[in-house]
Amino acid sequence: MRNTLVAGNWKLNGSKASIAELLKNILAGMADGRVKSNTEVAVCVPYIYIHQVQETLEGTAIAFGSESISEHDSGAFTGEISGPMLKDFACEYAIVGHSERRTIFGEKDADTANKFAAARKHGLKPILCVGELLEEREQGITETVVARQLDAVIDLEGVEALTDGVIAYEPVWAIGTGMTASPQQAQDVHAFIRGKIAALNADVADKVQILYGGSVNGGNADELFAMPDIDGGLIGGAALKAEDFLAICSAGK
Repeated sequence: MRNTLVAGNWKLNGSKASIAELLKNILAGMADGRVKSNTEVAVCVPYIYIHQVQETLEGTAIAFGSESISEHDSGAFTGEISGPMLKDFACEYAIVGHSERRTIFGEKDADTANKFAAARKHGLKPILCVGELLEEREQGITETVVARQLDAVIDLEGVEALTDGVIAYEPVWAIGTGMTASPQQAQDVHAFIRGKIAALNADVADKVQILYGGSVNGGNADELFAMPDIDGGLIGGAALKAEDFLAICSAGK
Protein backbone atom coordinates (compact mmCIF):
# COMPACT_ATOMS: atom_id res chain seq x y z
CA MET A 1 0.00 0.00 0.00
CA ARG A 2 1.45 3.34 -1.05
CA ASN A 3 1.43 6.15 1.50
CA THR A 4 -0.21 9.44 0.61
CA LEU A 5 2.26 12.29 0.05
CA VAL A 6 1.29 15.95 0.18
CA ALA A 7 4.14 18.24 -0.88
CA GLY A 8 3.92 22.01 -0.85
CA ASN A 9 5.66 24.04 -3.56
CA TRP A 10 6.04 27.59 -2.31
CA LYS A 11 7.41 28.95 -5.62
CA LEU A 12 8.66 32.57 -5.46
CA ASN A 13 6.88 33.39 -2.21
CA GLY A 14 7.69 33.89 1.44
CA SER A 15 9.66 35.94 3.94
CA LYS A 16 11.42 34.99 7.16
CA ALA A 17 8.43 36.16 9.16
CA SER A 18 5.72 34.58 7.00
CA ILE A 19 7.56 31.25 6.81
CA ALA A 20 8.00 31.14 10.58
CA GLU A 21 4.27 31.74 11.06
CA LEU A 22 3.27 29.26 8.34
CA LEU A 23 5.37 26.42 9.70
CA LYS A 24 4.34 27.12 13.30
CA ASN A 25 0.68 26.80 12.32
CA ILE A 26 1.19 23.70 10.16
CA LEU A 27 3.11 21.96 12.95
CA ALA A 28 0.42 22.88 15.46
CA GLY A 29 -2.25 21.49 13.15
CA MET A 30 -0.36 18.25 12.65
CA ALA A 31 0.08 17.88 16.40
CA ASP A 32 -3.69 17.75 16.93
CA GLY A 33 -4.00 14.51 14.97
CA ARG A 34 -5.72 15.85 11.86
CA VAL A 35 -3.18 14.24 9.52
CA LYS A 36 -3.29 10.45 9.22
CA SER A 37 -0.23 8.44 10.17
CA ASN A 38 0.13 7.10 6.62
CA THR A 39 0.25 10.59 5.09
CA GLU A 40 3.70 12.01 4.40
CA VAL A 41 4.06 15.80 4.40
CA ALA A 42 6.79 17.84 2.75
CA VAL A 43 7.49 21.43 1.70
CA CYS A 44 9.71 22.51 -1.18
CA VAL A 45 10.97 26.02 -0.59
CA PRO A 46 13.01 28.84 -2.16
CA TYR A 47 16.73 28.18 -1.82
CA ILE A 48 17.39 31.18 0.42
CA TYR A 49 14.99 29.89 3.10
CA ILE A 50 16.18 26.28 3.21
CA HIS A 51 18.36 26.89 6.29
CA GLN A 52 15.49 28.50 8.19
CA VAL A 53 13.19 25.64 7.25
CA GLN A 54 15.83 23.08 8.24
CA GLU A 55 16.17 24.62 11.70
CA THR A 56 12.40 24.83 12.17
CA LEU A 57 11.56 21.32 10.97
CA GLU A 58 14.44 19.39 12.52
CA GLY A 59 13.01 16.48 14.49
CA THR A 60 9.48 16.95 13.12
CA ALA A 61 7.41 14.79 10.77
CA ILE A 62 7.63 17.30 7.91
CA ALA A 63 10.26 16.70 5.24
CA PHE A 64 11.59 19.51 3.06
CA GLY A 65 13.42 20.12 -0.16
CA SER A 66 14.12 22.51 -3.00
CA GLU A 67 12.09 23.76 -5.94
CA SER A 68 14.78 22.79 -8.45
CA ILE A 69 18.35 21.51 -8.64
CA SER A 70 21.31 21.94 -10.97
CA GLU A 71 22.35 19.00 -13.10
CA HIS A 72 25.94 19.97 -12.20
CA ASP A 73 27.72 19.18 -8.93
CA SER A 74 30.00 22.24 -8.99
CA GLY A 75 31.73 24.65 -11.32
CA ALA A 76 31.18 27.89 -13.21
CA PHE A 77 27.38 27.89 -13.15
CA THR A 78 26.49 31.20 -11.50
CA GLY A 79 23.19 31.20 -9.67
CA GLU A 80 22.75 27.41 -9.60
CA ILE A 81 22.34 25.14 -6.55
CA SER A 82 23.83 21.65 -6.60
CA GLY A 83 22.81 18.35 -5.06
CA PRO A 84 25.73 18.35 -2.60
CA MET A 85 24.75 21.85 -1.45
CA LEU A 86 21.16 20.78 -0.86
CA LYS A 87 22.27 17.66 1.04
CA ASP A 88 24.49 19.88 3.17
CA PHE A 89 21.26 21.36 4.55
CA ALA A 90 19.51 17.98 4.94
CA CYS A 91 17.10 18.40 2.03
CA GLU A 92 15.19 15.24 1.12
CA TYR A 93 13.34 16.31 -2.04
CA ALA A 94 13.99 18.32 -5.20
CA ILE A 95 11.30 19.23 -7.73
CA VAL A 96 12.40 18.67 -11.34
CA GLY A 97 10.61 19.49 -14.58
CA HIS A 98 7.94 21.76 -13.12
CA SER A 99 5.89 23.29 -15.92
CA GLU A 100 7.12 26.76 -14.99
CA ARG A 101 10.71 25.60 -15.44
CA ARG A 102 9.76 24.10 -18.79
CA THR A 103 7.61 26.92 -20.17
CA ILE A 104 9.12 30.05 -18.61
CA PHE A 105 12.78 29.06 -18.36
CA GLY A 106 12.90 26.83 -21.42
CA GLU A 107 14.07 23.63 -19.78
CA LYS A 108 13.82 20.66 -22.13
CA ASP A 109 12.97 17.03 -21.37
CA ALA A 110 16.69 16.22 -21.42
CA ASP A 111 17.39 18.95 -18.83
CA THR A 112 14.73 17.49 -16.57
CA ALA A 113 16.16 13.99 -16.96
CA ASN A 114 19.64 15.25 -16.07
CA LYS A 115 18.28 17.02 -12.99
CA PHE A 116 16.42 13.85 -11.97
CA ALA A 117 19.71 11.96 -12.26
CA ALA A 118 21.59 14.60 -10.26
CA ALA A 119 19.05 14.51 -7.42
CA ARG A 120 19.08 10.74 -7.30
CA LYS A 121 22.88 10.61 -7.41
CA HIS A 122 23.08 12.64 -4.21
CA GLY A 123 20.34 10.86 -2.28
CA LEU A 124 17.61 13.41 -2.91
CA LYS A 125 14.17 12.21 -3.95
CA PRO A 126 13.26 13.95 -7.21
CA ILE A 127 9.63 14.95 -7.71
CA LEU A 128 9.31 14.59 -11.48
CA CYS A 129 6.60 16.85 -12.92
CA VAL A 130 4.86 15.91 -16.14
CA GLY A 131 1.80 17.36 -17.84
CA GLU A 132 0.24 18.86 -20.92
CA LEU A 133 -0.65 22.35 -22.08
CA LEU A 134 -4.29 23.24 -22.71
CA GLU A 135 -3.82 23.11 -26.47
CA GLU A 136 -2.22 19.67 -26.17
CA ARG A 137 -5.21 18.36 -24.22
CA GLU A 138 -7.55 19.87 -26.78
CA GLN A 139 -5.57 18.13 -29.54
CA GLY A 140 -5.99 14.81 -27.72
CA ILE A 141 -2.26 14.26 -27.24
CA THR A 142 -2.06 14.34 -23.43
CA GLU A 143 -0.76 10.77 -23.24
CA THR A 144 1.79 11.39 -26.00
CA VAL A 145 3.18 14.42 -24.16
CA VAL A 146 3.30 12.71 -20.77
CA ALA A 147 4.90 9.60 -22.27
CA ARG A 148 7.60 11.71 -23.93
CA GLN A 149 8.39 13.47 -20.65
CA LEU A 150 8.60 10.16 -18.78
CA ASP A 151 10.66 8.50 -21.47
CA ALA A 152 13.38 11.14 -21.16
CA VAL A 153 14.01 9.99 -17.58
CA ILE A 154 13.48 6.29 -18.23
CA ASP A 155 15.85 6.30 -21.22
CA LEU A 156 18.58 8.02 -19.19
CA GLU A 157 18.20 6.35 -15.80
CA GLY A 158 16.17 3.19 -16.38
CA VAL A 159 12.66 2.52 -15.16
CA GLU A 160 13.93 1.17 -11.83
CA ALA A 161 15.19 4.67 -10.98
CA LEU A 162 11.60 5.83 -10.60
CA THR A 163 11.40 3.97 -7.28
CA ASP A 164 13.85 6.57 -5.95
CA GLY A 165 11.55 9.40 -6.93
CA VAL A 166 7.98 10.66 -7.08
CA ILE A 167 5.94 11.55 -10.17
CA ALA A 168 3.60 14.54 -10.17
CA TYR A 169 1.02 14.88 -12.93
CA GLU A 170 0.32 18.57 -13.39
CA PRO A 171 -1.96 19.60 -16.26
CA VAL A 172 -0.45 22.98 -17.08
CA TRP A 173 -3.87 24.48 -17.78
CA ALA A 174 -4.90 23.78 -14.17
CA ILE A 175 -1.90 25.26 -12.34
CA GLY A 176 -2.77 28.44 -10.49
CA THR A 177 -5.80 29.04 -12.70
CA GLY A 178 -8.51 27.78 -10.38
CA MET A 179 -9.33 25.18 -13.03
CA THR A 180 -8.91 21.60 -11.88
CA ALA A 181 -8.98 18.38 -13.80
CA SER A 182 -12.00 16.38 -12.69
CA PRO A 183 -11.10 13.46 -10.41
CA GLN A 184 -11.78 11.09 -13.32
CA GLN A 185 -9.67 13.14 -15.77
CA ALA A 186 -6.80 13.11 -13.30
CA GLN A 187 -7.25 9.41 -12.55
CA ASP A 188 -7.20 8.57 -16.25
CA VAL A 189 -3.77 10.15 -16.71
CA HIS A 190 -2.45 8.68 -13.47
CA ALA A 191 -3.61 5.25 -14.60
CA PHE A 192 -1.89 5.80 -17.96
CA ILE A 193 1.35 6.71 -16.20
CA ARG A 194 1.21 3.69 -13.91
CA GLY A 195 0.29 1.44 -16.80
CA LYS A 196 3.18 2.69 -18.93
CA ILE A 197 5.59 2.00 -16.08
CA ALA A 198 3.99 -1.40 -15.39
CA ALA A 199 4.64 -2.46 -18.97
CA LEU A 200 8.34 -2.11 -18.16
CA ASN A 201 8.37 -3.15 -14.50
CA ALA A 202 5.21 -4.00 -12.56
CA ASP A 203 6.94 -3.77 -9.17
CA VAL A 204 8.14 -0.22 -9.84
CA ALA A 205 4.65 0.77 -11.01
CA ASP A 206 3.09 -0.60 -7.84
CA LYS A 207 5.50 1.26 -5.56
CA VAL A 208 5.92 4.69 -7.16
CA GLN A 209 3.85 7.53 -5.73
CA ILE A 210 2.03 9.57 -8.38
CA LEU A 211 0.76 12.93 -7.16
CA TYR A 212 -1.76 15.29 -8.72
CA GLY A 213 -0.95 18.98 -8.97
CA GLY A 214 -3.30 21.60 -10.33
CA SER A 215 -5.37 23.85 -8.05
CA VAL A 216 -5.87 21.21 -5.35
CA ASN A 217 -7.72 22.61 -2.34
CA GLY A 218 -9.51 21.45 0.78
CA GLY A 219 -12.76 21.15 -1.12
CA ASN A 220 -11.57 18.78 -3.86
CA ALA A 221 -8.71 16.90 -2.22
CA ASP A 222 -10.87 14.12 -0.73
CA GLU A 223 -12.38 13.19 -4.08
CA LEU A 224 -9.05 13.42 -5.91
CA PHE A 225 -7.09 11.40 -3.36
CA ALA A 226 -9.81 8.72 -3.27
CA MET A 227 -8.90 7.73 -6.83
CA PRO A 228 -6.91 4.48 -6.93
CA ASP A 229 -3.87 5.85 -8.75
CA ILE A 230 -3.69 9.29 -7.11
CA ASP A 231 -1.30 9.11 -4.16
CA GLY A 232 -1.47 12.70 -2.96
CA GLY A 233 -0.77 16.16 -4.29
CA LEU A 234 1.88 18.69 -5.22
CA ILE A 235 0.33 21.85 -3.85
CA GLY A 236 1.03 25.42 -4.94
CA GLY A 237 -1.03 28.35 -3.66
CA ALA A 238 -2.85 26.40 -0.96
CA ALA A 239 0.49 25.41 0.57
CA LEU A 240 1.03 29.03 1.60
CA LYS A 241 -1.96 29.02 3.95
CA ALA A 242 -1.68 26.70 6.94
CA GLU A 243 -5.37 25.85 7.26
CA ASP A 244 -5.74 25.19 3.53
CA PHE A 245 -2.64 23.01 3.47
CA LEU A 246 -3.72 21.08 6.54
CA ALA A 247 -7.16 20.47 5.01
CA ILE A 248 -5.46 18.86 2.02
CA CYS A 249 -3.10 16.85 4.21
CA SER A 250 -6.08 15.50 6.18
CA ALA A 251 -7.60 14.17 2.95
CA GLY A 252 -5.16 11.27 2.72
CA LYS A 253 -6.50 7.77 2.12
